[in-house]
Amino acid sequence: MSRDSTSLRTSRPLALAAAWMGVALTSFALLAVSARELLDTMEPVQFLFLRTALGLPLLVPLALWLAPGFYRTERLPLHLLRNLFHYGGQVFWITAIGILPLAFVFALEFTTPVWAAVLALIFLGERLNRGRVVALVLGVAGVLLITRPGLQPLDLGVLIGLAAAVGFAVSLTATKGLTRYDGVFTILFWMLAMQLLIGLVPALLLWRPVDWVDGPWLLVAAVTGISAHLGIAKAFQHADATVVLPMDFLRLPLIALVGAIFYGEGLDPWVIAGAALIFVGNEYSLRRERRGSA
Repeated sequence: MSRDSTSLRTSRPLALAAAWMGVALTSFALLAVSARELLDTMEPVQFLFLRTALGLPLLVPLALWLAPGFYRTERLPLHLLRNLFHYGGQVFWITAIGILPLAFVFALEFTTPVWAAVLALIFLGERLNRGRVVALVLGVAGVLLITRPGLQPLDLGVLIGLAAAVGFAVSLTATKGLTRYDGVFTILFWMLAMQLLIGLVPALLLWRPVDWVDGPWLLVAAVTGISAHLGIAKAFQHADATVVLPMDFLRLPLIALVGAIFYGEGLDPWVIAGAALIFVGNEYSLRRERRGSA
């Protein structure tokens, strides 16, 4: 086999992974903007409920086409655990979007793997190797750089953003277990179906009248809520985590640019530096895990 054909076979999966990550990054940015645009007229739990209610009928035909039998699972209790924490994480995340600069919220979200490692250590008994220790140390250092306790007030928005990351960490840990048995459309379907029921009562308790002009942004939120998850899942099918994670980090400069252009938010170098530390720790840990399993 020639070197050119080998290079072509290697570059095609990387190009597909990059394309799917482009879908995911754009989706996350549009999802954050749609939340910011709608939080003046509705509560976070109402936004999440309406997004889910619109997203479920969009997902089902696509799942029937691409993954017949997508609704079958033998892991309903694990799906429920995942979605209880994922719902809580999303409520906190959307709330933080309305309080903090967009780049700040996304930077705090990058701590999710750090909290997931801590949870795995406590509840799953996973051992700490050098890569995980480095990820934890740099993750904590990154959080301290982003929040700078003592130099600026540790306000409620920061705590809400960190709570979102912890909720996502539990969800991420459960998702790792689910992917051994269920496909991406099964996980997405039960996510939307369960969270529709979980979020019904909170949404009704805090319901505000919905104006028809909110419809386009709600549709954007419904579509991007699905395409973001689908984009990441497809990217991982074409490349491993050590390739996908650096692409995912591009979410931060992208959302910082969106915040600067559309909302006049300044580019905080402390936030960028802290997120970069977290990223370096996660990337180092992933590369060591990959070498260890090779």
